[in-house]
Amino acid sequence: MEITIRKRPRTEAIVTQRKFFKKTARGKVIKVLRERYLRDDVGCGIQNCSACENSTADTLPFSGETQHQSYPEGHFILPDTNVFLSQMDLIESALFKAPIIVLQTVMEEVRHRSLPLYNRLKALVRMDDKRVWVFYNEYRSETAIIREENESPNDRNDRGIRKAAQWYNSHIKLSRPIIRGKPKPKFPVVVLMTEDAANRKKAEDSGIPAASIRKYISSLPESTAAQLLDLLSTTDDKEIEPTRATGGRQAIYSEASAFYYSESVLRAGLSTGNLHKGHFTASTYNYLQGSVSVPRYPKPVLLIGRENLNRAVHGDQVVIEILDEDKWGVEGDKVVDQEATLKNDDAADSDEEKENDDVMRQEAKVVLTSEAMAQKKEKQPTGRVVGIVKRNWRPIVCHIDASALPLSGPATATSASALSTQTILAHPTSTLVPRIRIRTRQGPALVNKKILVAIDAWSSTSRYPDGHFVRVLGEIGGEDAEREGLMLEFGISYAAFGSAILGCLPPEGDSWVVAPKSGDGMWRGREDLRDLTICSIDPPACQDIDDALHAHPLPNGNIEAGVHIADVSNFVHPDTPMDTEAAARGTTVYLVDKRIDMLPALLGTNLCSLRPNVERLAFSAIWELTPEAEIVNVRFTKSVIKSKAAFTYEEAQLRKDDLARQDPLTTAIRLLNTLAQKLKAARMAAGALNLASPEVKIHLDSAESSDPIDVEQKEMRETNSLVEEFMLLANISVARKIWEAFPATAVLRRHLPPPRTNFDKLKDILEKRKGMTLDVSSSGALANSLDKCVDANEPALNTLVRIMATRCMLPAEYFSSGSVGRDTFGHYGLASPIYTHFTSPIRRYADVLAHRQLAAAIGYTPLHASLHSKPHVERILEVVNRRHRMAQMAGRASVEYYVGLALKGRGEKERQGVIEEAFVIRTFRNGLGVFVSKLGIEGLVMFKRDITQFDADNYTVTIPGSSAAVPGDDDATISVFDKVIVNIEVEKDKNTQKGKVKMTLVHPIDSRAL
Repeated sequence: MEITIRKRPRTEAIVTQRKFFKKTARGKVIKVLRERYLRDDVGCGIQNCSACENSTADTLPFSGETQHQSYPEGHFILPDTNVFLSQMDLIESALFKAPIIVLQTVMEEVRHRSLPLYNRLKALVRMDDKRVWVFYNEYRSETAIIREENESPNDRNDRGIRKAAQWYNSHIKLSRPIIRGKPKPKFPVVVLMTEDAANRKKAEDSGIPAASIRKYISSLPESTAAQLLDLLSTTDDKEIEPTRATGGRQAIYSEASAFYYSESVLRAGLSTGNLHKGHFTASTYNYLQGSVSVPRYPKPVLLIGRENLNRAVHGDQVVIEILDEDKWGVEGDKVVDQEATLKNDDAADSDEEKENDDVMRQEAKVVLTSEAMAQKKEKQPTGRVVGIVKRNWRPIVCHIDASALPLSGPATATSASALSTQTILAHPTSTLVPRIRIRTRQGPALVNKKILVAIDAWSSTSRYPDGHFVRVLGEIGGEDAEREGLMLEFGISYAAFGSAILGCLPPEGDSWVVAPKSGDGMWRGREDLRDLTICSIDPPACQDIDDALHAHPLPNGNIEAGVHIADVSNFVHPDTPMDTEAAARGTTVYLVDKRIDMLPALLGTNLCSLRPNVERLAFSAIWELTPEAEIVNVRFTKSVIKSKAAFTYEEAQLRKDDLARQDPLTTAIRLLNTLAQKLKAARMAAGALNLASPEVKIHLDSAESSDPIDVEQKEMRETNSLVEEFMLLANISVARKIWEAFPATAVLRRHLPPPRTNFDKLKDILEKRKGMTLDVSSSGALANSLDKCVDANEPALNTLVRIMATRCMLPAEYFSSGSVGRDTFGHYGLASPIYTHFTSPIRRYADVLAHRQLAAAIGYTPLHASLHSKPHVERILEVVNRRHRMAQMAGRASVEYYVGLALKGRGEKERQGVIEEAFVIRTFRNGLGVFVSKLGIEGLVMFKRDITQFDADNYTVTIPGSSAAVPGDDDATISVFDKVIVNIEVEKDKNTQKGKVKMTLVHPIDSRAL
């Protein structure tokens, strides 16, 4: 075999290869030239190809795909870049069976345009049920091209794609010569798939088979075409963003709002401070309002009305322009529900202004009301969206409203009538997302199904974004469909671990054990702590035991206390598939009935889990403390431990309280508890906050069934605080150590002080409704004033105030120490100047990084090069922060769903709604926001009409009675913090098709007639 390697001439390389100037760390500017070495042995990937001398690939079938009427002799598909950028859902579908050739040029262009899509493309290449071949056209001598003078990069890539397609077609013919006396061979064609009409014409003029994706699909068998056409992104219509209302379509948005500013204008505006960038947050109570937090303003900038929202979707990164002050408004005092306002709107007329005069009037009223309210209340900065930096257009979980479908006979996805396209509205599960207009041929078959929909575009002539159907998740209400829908809604990665990841596990599997003690191998540098009286304390049924503790008196009167953490980094090594997957997942996700692990179960629930009476590898932090819990010294060491017991919080509490018990384990727990109380007292004295969040415990029917049967508040015991205090102590101690060792890249966690304006509303409510003062000048002042927010007649008020104060806080975040100023390291809630996460490496990737840095800091192992790179650490932590937030939201949504199921079951059993006490936490002109502390849920009590006696300044609403002889005699005035009694029922929400908690007032007045 002969391999020809040719180096292009230097002059040619300068013209055609990548050339750029780079500034070094010392400030020197250098020219960088990238040259390629071309070869003749890059295989085509087709089975039994005689023209590829060394080809052993069998990815692409010899005959191609033969089930297509336009290509009877078989074919292969060669998509250009835009096909993967806009039609990935379709390409990934199991119904799309054509063998695919992915060019190196296309792979690189996708990577530059969209990293998430690039990762999906790489996954597509690895799919077992797909036939995909990556062809390195830039390195094959016959397909490599030189960029011509004055040729744009896009035109150069298009030309390269056409040349590769042309070569493939010639190559196939060359590999199948016609031999006299034998049947003429079949020549499958390579079809260039492109949505670019100009590129397609150039290909056809050169004799290259080419097709748009719509044309290609339309010629497939009817049943397949019907389903694949539903997956087609609307971007193939070339009407992504019409700049003027055309074809009789009226612009929903005004001339000023219909256009986004150009990229150059946005950059200039951001640099001068005239424009501001931030993430758009949709309002929970009013679909026509939202906000964007920007550094310049202490409060979020309000966006009011459809024009000012300007097609932003919750989570989009947007650029906003501040309106003139006379246009500033205030947050609305009325719940504006999308379903109620747009109940008569449908997909067909949602972009016709003349058909929606009533809707336009109702939506305009929201803006006018806000401006009118601003005359009486303090106005807030108000703006409008003028550009989108990054769309949050992830797949959306939806359902189809049967009443919106045209009246016709039953149809299925495979019937002939299914080929007639219907334009319908898909209703997202999340009320923060607008309804999505999709075109489908299987509308009736999707009724009562949870489906996945992707947003493609949002025209200025439409009230709704356009999208396409992706796939069915299952029946509405089905356990698996609801769970998968929840994970998709919050972007949780839940796929099974692949073979490459599982290949990183110890080959012994469950039989792995700690080797006999020696001076090398896994014992190298480890302390033998197996004889210590160590135990773990966790929630019931905990399998992934991250931490264990010990404590015992020292001869000098001090106390030795230790925290022992699972040594995950012994099994998860950098630059391995398992490490890459753990970094991408970021955290374990805990749902009520399921745990989505960050690491394979063999590690998380077995080899790393600090199970009792089993030798395990650990990373230990050991302190010498005075009897007053003052730190004398601390040391860190890799270790081998053998936990003596695994307690639940309740079991540990009972053991501690049983004075008859004087065994070593019980004595150790009591000693740990005494120290924990003193550690907590010291933290509180330093200004730490004791906040609260609604936490409930859901009882399931059995281990086999996930049907909820009851809900109760979680009980917090002393042993909960015991574990918490020592985990905090370990995290703080490790943070100091790794920052001292690696000041530029230490993986830390901070909690920034919230802007004082975040507390303005809570302060005002407390002062006006309870005569209480909230001092937010520091964390210590806030902690002290929260302690004083006590009502002797209502003990639960203090907890409610703490919950509301928690919502005024900024979220904590991971960061790289070299990326921010030292004065911003602190953790506001804990009143600690430095903090990290070290204690849960089984379920948090940030802890794995902290373990690696700590191991290097104590000289156990060198630090991997990636953790010396500040940009690398920043990128990893950005992902981890996002995954952490999504996991929290998914967990809360899971609890909410199961609470609803439990309430529904109780209601059906008792044949009435569930009656519970609730606190009013918000007042509206047409309803109340209430919090049921026993169940940990919030809800809305809605009135059918506006209440005229609404005092927004004093947070009260007066509800007229109906039975008194004298008008007003039985009126009920309700204020924030008042306790009311509500009737809770669970009904199927028409919009989300979820079990919606519906609340009505029972006392002090019956609200059902309102």
